[in-house]
Amino acid sequence: MKENINHIFVDTNVLIGAFMDIDPDKRCLHYLYSLKGKKLYTSSLSIAQLVSVLQKSKQNAEIKQIVKNIIQKFTILGFIEKDIENSLELDTADMEDNIQFIISQKASCFYFITNNTKDYNKFLTINTLKPIQIRTISQ
Repeated sequence: MKENINHIFVDTNVLIGAFMDIDPDKRCLHYLYSLKGKKLYTSSLSIAQLVSVLQKSKQNAEIKQIVKNIIQKFTILGFIEKDIENSLELDTADMEDNIQFIISQKASCFYFITNNTKDYNKFLTINTLKPIQIRTISQ
């Protein structure tokens, strides 16, 4: 399956950073929201992880609003047993990263936005960018 240059996957750590007011991550999301003709993706796994982290510092009403905002801006990709099995075939150190990569490929994502580029650079079929590099994706 060929990657689609207009498909952008946003990793859990960027979402957590953005909604915990970490400036580069927050600015990254705002820039992504401004892009025309691009489609944003994240995973249901990322949403669950985000909620788990936010519950330590935010009220449920605020977390619900954050999730609603994400649902409006992103396509949320689910994962199934086969995705986990496929991730086990990958020879990298971080199992969760493997799962996220497999999920991103379901939507033929060309870009993968993460603060953890070193682990994703092993995947040759995707272009990893840190939030501070986001403006390399043109409008």
